[in-house]
Amino acid sequence: MVYLFIFIKLVMAKLKSVYFCSNCGNESPKWMGKCPSCGEWGTFVEELVRKDGSAKQEDTRSFITVKSIPQPLHDIKAEEEERVDMLDEELNRVLGGGLVSASVVLIGGEPGIGKSTLVLQTILKLQTIRSLYVSGEESARQLKLRADRVGIKNDNCLIVCETNLDNIFTHIKNTEPQLVIIDSIQTMFMDSLESSPGSISQVRECAASILKFAKQSGIPVILIGHITKEGSIAGPKILEHIVDTVLQFEGDQHYMYRILRGIKNRFGSTAELGIYEMNQSGLREVTNPSELLLTKNHDGLSGAAISATIEGVRPFLIETQALVSTAAYGTPQRSSTGFDYRRLNMLLAVLEKRAGFKLSQKDVFLNIAGGLRVSDPGLDLSVISAVLSSSLDIAIDRETCLAGEVGLSGEIRPVNRIEQRIQEAEKLGFSRIIIPANNLRGFNTNVKIEIKTAKKVSDAFQLLFA
Repeated sequence: MVYLFIFIKLVMAKLKSVYFCSNCGNESPKWMGKCPSCGEWGTFVEELVRKDGSAKQEDTRSFITVKSIPQPLHDIKAEEEERVDMLDEELNRVLGGGLVSASVVLIGGEPGIGKSTLVLQTILKLQTIRSLYVSGEESARQLKLRADRVGIKNDNCLIVCETNLDNIFTHIKNTEPQLVIIDSIQTMFMDSLESSPGSISQVRECAASILKFAKQSGIPVILIGHITKEGSIAGPKILEHIVDTVLQFEGDQHYMYRILRGIKNRFGSTAELGIYEMNQSGLREVTNPSELLLTKNHDGLSGAAISATIEGVRPFLIETQALVSTAAYGTPQRSSTGFDYRRLNMLLAVLEKRAGFKLSQKDVFLNIAGGLRVSDPGLDLSVISAVLSSSLDIAIDRETCLAGEVGLSGEIRPVNRIEQRIQEAEKLGFSRIIIPANNLRGFNTNVKIEIKTAKKVSDAFQLLFA
């Protein structure tokens, strides 16, 4: 009994319990309700770590010994980053022109949304680039079946099923790839840490080691990550700070469309958007989403308006659908799909206060067709027009397009890139577009489409329902 007690004391002496904030990675020796670093509540979780340094192994993750020295700013050469063409127009746009060498890209999304399919079919297209796909979730046979379904053959794509990071670096040394994919970062672990794979300490240390490898070797790395039920990437928030680029792969499994959106990008804009269509052979690039997002068969039906929107530098037309009905209960319902719910309430208040339409006793349902989620303020005019069209049961002319931001005073404010919006509407055959009056300054109106301007929401309603 005495020996057992001594053994337990020796084991416990090597381990200690430390609390980490899952939002920012702050470390604390005891549990705290509020993180003193980021101010979030209830984010501290317990992790077991080694107390002594006896378990430290030889660092096999350093490929090159680099010594940095301070130097004046004017001596630093600002050269264009070397990029890898991914042979995917949508992915290249979101990345800012291609994959930057020595960068770490994190792609997150819901289970089954198509993250692994997107990455696998992309690297299979890169016939001249030697790539290493590290799978921690699927077997090599499963990946082979997926590659056969995609229908692209590539002998330069190597597959290995491994979750130990030290073994992964050994495989990288032996194969010398030009691109590394890790699926997923939450399944990786290091022997030097006692915690289980997917824990905060494992995810943080594995990501830091991968970043160190990428910067020292110049090899780009693509990480695939899980997301929580709240929609954020699983693991500590510091994971998103470590990597160079964070891409969110979004979409409803009941719709065929998938959206690749940039959340963070050190080498490009975060306003870009890539659209894909899911089919049996993988993901297909949607080069002209406007034609697919517009419904062709609702002529004469109320509650539908077409808006010219901008995501990044890409214009496209989407359909806004609204349904207004008498409230069956005392409290009217407000529902929004693909549009900010709070902004919808603000626009309904503007309709009541500035335009005189009483909607306080009516249910209002709003939907952005195609399963898209749009944050462009130029969608406001289309939203209030669709709501009013459904309330009055008067259809909007099918050949009319709208673009404009609605202010709290009922004025229609200018929107950016109005030339691209007008050109997109003209290209798709629309005969008229209603835009803010102040957007015409300095714009060449020598276009075939008829341009109508409105200063207030009442002016737009006169043009639509006169």
